[in-house]
Amino acid sequence: MKRLTGHPVRLVPLGFLAAILAGTLLLMLPLAREGPGAAPFMTALFTATSAVSVTGLAVVDTATYWTGFGRGVILALIQVGGFGIMSSAALLGLVVARRLRLTTRLVAQAETGVLALGDITAVLRLVIVTTVSVQAVVATALALRLALGHGMAWGDAAWHGLFQAVSAFNNAGFSTWSDSLVSFAGDGLVLLPICCAVVVGGLGIPVLYDLWRDPRRPGRWTLHTKLTLLGLAILLPGGALAVLTFEWANPATLGAMSWPARVMNALVHSVMLRTAGFNTVDVGQMRDETLAVSWALMLIGGGSAGTAGGIKVTTFLLLGLVVWAVLRGEPDASAFGRRVAPETQRQATAVVLLAVGVLGLGVLALLGATGLPLRDVMFEAVSAFATVGLSTGITPQLPPAAQGVVVVLMFVGRVGVVTIGAALALRAHKAPYRYPEERPIVG
Repeated sequence: MKRLTGHPVRLVPLGFLAAILAGTLLLMLPLAREGPGAAPFMTALFTATSAVSVTGLAVVDTATYWTGFGRGVILALIQVGGFGIMSSAALLGLVVARRLRLTTRLVAQAETGVLALGDITAVLRLVIVTTVSVQAVVATALALRLALGHGMAWGDAAWHGLFQAVSAFNNAGFSTWSDSLVSFAGDGLVLLPICCAVVVGGLGIPVLYDLWRDPRRPGRWTLHTKLTLLGLAILLPGGALAVLTFEWANPATLGAMSWPARVMNALVHSVMLRTAGFNTVDVGQMRDETLAVSWALMLIGGGSAGTAGGIKVTTFLLLGLVVWAVLRGEPDASAFGRRVAPETQRQATAVVLLAVGVLGLGVLALLGATGLPLRDVMFEAVSAFATVGLSTGITPQLPPAAQGVVVVLMFVGRVGVVTIGAALALRAHKAPYRYPEERPIVG
């Protein structure tokens, strides 16, 4: 047992497993489900995994299937998953003891991805301040809009606002409304706060730390921060433009809206593809071209060490830098006056190849278990692995075997293929030798 849990990297997947198990047991209690009886094991497991992995896929209607207690459990699991199990433990230690032991710092570092061990205390303070602040502001804005603009009772408005704020900041995609945000497709005062929470939560802790430490001196930001913000600046408007291009005349999605509403909802969909999971239109009615663009954007995901999933923006851009360097015949991949370390390039390559391998197996397993069309199965698999939560509508139709496949994809996608690989086969030492070099033919 000590060998299994003795390293912080191994504790990360174990912590998530423990949270999923606890959430499953709570959701199986009779008071968590509307109507007689308790939720079936697979339904509770699927929902708990989706909540802890901040995905948002659901085999039952969150708004009607679960009681207030059940939705409260889901909300708590989303928050736990967003913080990260190990970071939450470190934050608790910080609050109680006013300081962090070295072991706790190492555990938090494994989850947050922060490079400097001495920064952990400041980073964790930033995490809790940012989380509380953003969620409080967004929840207040939503509650005011729902009460004053939509005639909702103040108590209901506060609850719906809080749930959506927590879900959005953690990029979870769970909603207290059966149609997600479709009823608010024309209300920018509801959609804008949610989108802002999604973007901030998906930036990642290292980026937020850089922006907090040196907000007015971009020259002092790390290469990671610059690449993440560059990717955000390219992918968000690029995704919105692609959605507008393919869905402009589609009467089942954007075609029936006014042109300002089309632009707004295209941008909202692009933001949600950063792994948030809310939808304002019927994704199942989108054209195949839009779904293909969505696959790519979902797989790329958001910022590292944040609440977003996917292979991460920096990983995608790093591989782009490597390709650009090869095409130009340059020995090093570089950007913003910085050279990318060869170890980082290898890690980026490993992440992408492992992700493609896991996704390929997942798609094959889902096709064999369901017999559903490839377009829907592919979208479901990418959405689960990238912890997005969007669906073409097939999630409630999945048989138990297919639900099990999606559960595995969500777990692997949240914990990370590299983290799981390191947890299973961690090697803390370097080989004392190197083989002679040889260059196989490429291409």
